[in-house]
Amino acid sequence: MEVSRRQSDPARLQPERKKTRGRARPRLIALGVLLAAIFGTVFAGTQSSNASWMPNLALDLEGGTQIILTPHTSDGSEITQGDVQQAIEIIRQRVDASGVSEAEITSQGGQNIVVALPGEPSRETLDLVRQSAQMRFRAFLFQGEAGPIDPQALAEFEEQQEEAGEDPEAEQDPEGQAEELQEAEADGEDAPAEVTAEEIEDAARRAADLDGDGEISDEPESEPANGSDQAWITEQVWYDFYTLDCTDSANLIGGGGDDPDAPLVACDKDGTSKYILGPMEIPGTDIATATSGLAVNSAGAPTGDYAVSITFNKDGTEKFRDVTTRLYNEHRADGTNRFAAVLDGLVTIAPAIDNGPIPNGEAQITGNFTREEASNMARQLSFGALPITFEVQSEEQISATLGSEQLQRGLLAGIIGLILVVGYSVWQYRGLAIVTVTSLTVAATLTFGVIALLSWIQGYRLSLPGVAGLIIAIGITADSFIVYFERIRDEVREGRTLSSAVEYGWERARRTILASDAVNLLAATVLYFLAVGGVRGFAFTLGLTTIIDLIVVFGFTHPIMQILIRTKFYGGGHKLSGLDPEHLGANVSAYRGRGSFRAPGERAPKSLAERKRDAQREQLVANSSGEGDN
Repeated sequence: MEVSRRQSDPARLQPERKKTRGRARPRLIALGVLLAAIFGTVFAGTQSSNASWMPNLALDLEGGTQIILTPHTSDGSEITQGDVQQAIEIIRQRVDASGVSEAEITSQGGQNIVVALPGEPSRETLDLVRQSAQMRFRAFLFQGEAGPIDPQALAEFEEQQEEAGEDPEAEQDPEGQAEELQEAEADGEDAPAEVTAEEIEDAARRAADLDGDGEISDEPESEPANGSDQAWITEQVWYDFYTLDCTDSANLIGGGGDDPDAPLVACDKDGTSKYILGPMEIPGTDIATATSGLAVNSAGAPTGDYAVSITFNKDGTEKFRDVTTRLYNEHRADGTNRFAAVLDGLVTIAPAIDNGPIPNGEAQITGNFTREEASNMARQLSFGALPITFEVQSEEQISATLGSEQLQRGLLAGIIGLILVVGYSVWQYRGLAIVTVTSLTVAATLTFGVIALLSWIQGYRLSLPGVAGLIIAIGITADSFIVYFERIRDEVREGRTLSSAVEYGWERARRTILASDAVNLLAATVLYFLAVGGVRGFAFTLGLTTIIDLIVVFGFTHPIMQILIRTKFYGGGHKLSGLDPEHLGANVSAYRGRGSFRAPGERAPKSLAERKRDAQREQLVANSSGEGDN
């Protein structure tokens, strides 16, 4: 009896209460820090950048600009459906790289191209849409890493050379210096986050071995003999090469505009490297055909690898013969026996001439291509063979009247659904409805903050299908609460105390919650990658809210229940708390299995973990009693 009395003494159970609170508070604090970080970042963006507290809206909710383009060829050649699709891909690449999301680019009637841009697109973006794409073949001069050469790090590199007794002003190999610097940066050496334009110009001047006049020359040191002559690489070209950052999506927009008679510094289409190229050697319009298929050897037998085959017209055959002869005979030793195909200002491929000159204008490009890669390359070359220009048929502002009406109805449905969820929670769970409402509020706040942050950083735009995904999230989040509350009630019906039921109910409920949300997340992921258009917006918000549901349940709902169960209202099983043992059926007999029944009021058998905690509690009580007797 003595032990029983001491176990029920609240003072003796105080250490366990502190332990429970200690587990709850860190999670609540972590959630608060996450919310503060998200909204603090958005607030900083509103003060120093173009961030907004309201998420950006997509075309169906905000309206925008619609442009209808009709492609034409100057030589009257036929434009196929494949050419139209390639033009759409080029325009989509330009629009996506310029930071505009949720744009709709489709074909109309198999000929016209309809481009719908949400909001108020910039004049630069509209110009990119209207520009034609051209292909040019250029000689290869130099290739480097995709990232920029940091000017201040370059200056420090030269200072180290000077301290070692070398004269940086006498350095005549800036490309070798660039490679060494890139290797040093790749090894993890620190580099400054911001560099001024003066530092860039000064670093480029020293790297290009200027005379100290502070100007960057664009004149070659000698007259270039041909398109492969290194004399094309002027001080200005090195400057452009050093400062070009191909890891920045803004430099992968394309749009052409390059001078065919001048050297070019360009990124490859994937943004993995950058090139210095000579003037145009062959225009893309000199391509007669471009196909893909299995590669063949000199005997005409297939090798099992995929390749791209190009056939030039009469003019292109003569030019290609001269270029390949020069590259193979004069530049094979120094590794510059390559030519690059530049489409829309980006390098699509830069193969080497390894097997001798090609006099007949028929070339086969190999390089471990997959079937899809070879097909895409052939389609790009075929598109480059056409002298296509885009004629603007119409350009007009489109309204979001239909989207706004549907949005209002969607929000009304969401509000009705929320009211029903709250009403059901109050009717079924009484005081626990407070936990449901606050958890839904936290989830809504976190979702709003994340979408506002993504709108600023990633250019995300909320579409009508995305709103539908947010409305469905109400049910997903409420479902997690219901699973948890019902597990707590089941534990109470089994005869556990309320505080024990919260912990044991959570241990069993979280497995169900994780399994359910994993299925939702998997479905959203598959839908996002396989679907197109607005369905992807629905899949994105569905996946986002599923992740947020896990964060809220683990970081708020369970910790707040751990705290509330220590209060008199909830922990004492008040009739309005939703945890009244008598209302939950704890005082009725229940089937226990194997032909036995649990008597009213009888506790469920203790688990091994419970028995260990009881033993620790008894040891604590015994130690306290011994200290008191002494």
